[in-house]
Amino acid sequence: MTSRDHNLDSLTDGLLASYQRGPQTQRIGHAFLPSRDRIVEIFHDIRRLLFPGFFGKTRLSEQNARFETGSLLSRVYDDLAEQIRYCMCAHGLCNPCHDSDKCARQARTMAGGLLSRLGMLRDMLALDAQAAYDGDPAAKSLDEIIYCYPGFYAVTVYRVAHEMVKMQVPLMPRILGEHAHSVTGADIHPGAEIGRSFFIDHATGVVIGETTTIGNNVKIYQGVTLGALSFPKDERGRAIKGLKRHPTIEDDVTVYANATILGGQTVIGKGVTVGGNTFVTESITADSLVAQETPRLEVRKKTHKRTT
Repeated sequence: MTSRDHNLDSLTDGLLASYQRGPQTQRIGHAFLPSRDRIVEIFHDIRRLLFPGFFGKTRLSEQNARFETGSLLSRVYDDLAEQIRYCMCAHGLCNPCHDSDKCARQARTMAGGLLSRLGMLRDMLALDAQAAYDGDPAAKSLDEIIYCYPGFYAVTVYRVAHEMVKMQVPLMPRILGEHAHSVTGADIHPGAEIGRSFFIDHATGVVIGETTTIGNNVKIYQGVTLGALSFPKDERGRAIKGLKRHPTIEDDVTVYANATILGGQTVIGKGVTVGGNTFVTESITADSLVAQETPRLEVRKKTHKRTT
């Protein structure tokens, strides 16, 4: 045995020992675990169903649309039910999951429930796309919004994941939300409540917390945070879950770049405009303008050192 082999054996033994010390961060021996990559692929198939003809390799026509849609629906149903079941198992909702027909039936019910809502999701996303087109003078068409805009992609993921949250699908909504975060820079918790005709311009750096409520016809720009002001804690110092921690944004509000709005009791009233770089921790009455005092800008001539 070479010294290299000996070192690898020692490293392996040490790593295996750490697995035993930290069982909460390993899943050795678990038969069913969700696949993050597979879940993202399923979302992209769902997106093909939401926007037929936009994505995928198959060209749809009046002649093949029913067959292709039915085939894709069938595959998505099977794959989605499988991954929901694995998420339930990973979440400890069925034990032992490989012997539980009840778990599999519940997963199929959830998968069918989500797919039954695709028509409603199409209607919501059509309004979101129109809001993006109407709100951005750079947008040339709805096709451009659907194909290109990272904010619209993030909202599409959110709309699908939020329906999963309402059906109490575990884990998968957060996997999808963090996928959208990683590719768009927008972090929208799938538990947030967001109304119709929602537009995120540019997307990068947007944070929308779990208990945020957003009304209809709201537009926000890059770098906006709708976050928590503080976290009430229990006697062991752990954050208490399930409380309203994030703000409420009413209808027809615009929030400009890098504004921060914090707190579960903070309500931004209907028709308010929140200016860029503002920091808001208290409620704002309807039809108000919130703005930072303009900082003083100093411009002066450069001084050049003479060289010899």
